[in-house]
Amino acid sequence: MRRQPDWLYDAVMDASTQPTHAARRPVAQPFGEHLRHWRQHRRLSQQGLAQEAEISTRHLSFVETGRSVPSREMVLRLSARLDIPLRERNALLVAAGYAPMYRERALDDPALSAARQAVELILKSHEPFPAIAIDRHWNLVAANRVVPHLLAGADASLLQAPVNVLRLSLHPLGLAPKIANLAQWRKHLLERLRQQITATADPVLVDLLEELRGYPMPENTEGEHLEGEHLGVVMPFKFRMATGDVLSFISTTTIFGSPVDVTLQELAMETFFPADEFTKQALQALMSPA
Repeated sequence: MRRQPDWLYDAVMDASTQPTHAARRPVAQPFGEHLRHWRQHRRLSQQGLAQEAEISTRHLSFVETGRSVPSREMVLRLSARLDIPLRERNALLVAAGYAPMYRERALDDPALSAARQAVELILKSHEPFPAIAIDRHWNLVAANRVVPHLLAGADASLLQAPVNVLRLSLHPLGLAPKIANLAQWRKHLLERLRQQITATADPVLVDLLEELRGYPMPENTEGEHLEGEHLGVVMPFKFRMATGDVLSFISTTTIFGSPVDVTLQELAMETFFPADEFTKQALQALMSPA
């Protein structure tokens, strides 16, 4: 990983060790308010959640109003029925008076060495094609040696840790001018972000979405269906190099989901594959020894 340019290595290392953003909901918020927030976010009535959790509506009402203290098992059962992320399940446990159940550690923690090695192996083995690892807020955690070639020319302010890949991609001082299908790619990224907000209710992502929506829109492309899009299953990414050549990619996402570890559940990898022979050969030439 140290073969990357210094700015990218420093940004990755700084981002991987920084504390996570705090949610806007206060830590001391009562359990019932936490639970009500998630029930309403999932658009469930008290009766609907009670049926899902196999408890009485009256008991659930007492829990939400604070008249009844839930058992640790009940907290976990309600969290599972609401499909609450592990980080927020810990918050619910603490609010109910119990110790957190799910571990959260920095990626450089010795206990996660196997996971870190797996990330590095995937990144390196994907060369000469680009690949990155990101956290839950789309901050860059790691990247292979191809990525810096694509980031050349981006404004230095967007390359300061933590490097947010969505901001870097869509900002007019970032990669946006180089993305040949910017309207299509922008729509794809914003939809992914909206889906993530629906799943996590993360206020940091809500703010990020509002920021990205405020960036300038490409002209005369609203609603346009561009060549290469197949009903959302395969989304092309077309990147214009300094030479004027356009590289065509398709991307896949790998989630390092873990039922017991917050850090691994929130880690994702984006790998880009060449969509045509020209792109494949261009990247092979780019990464070949001089």
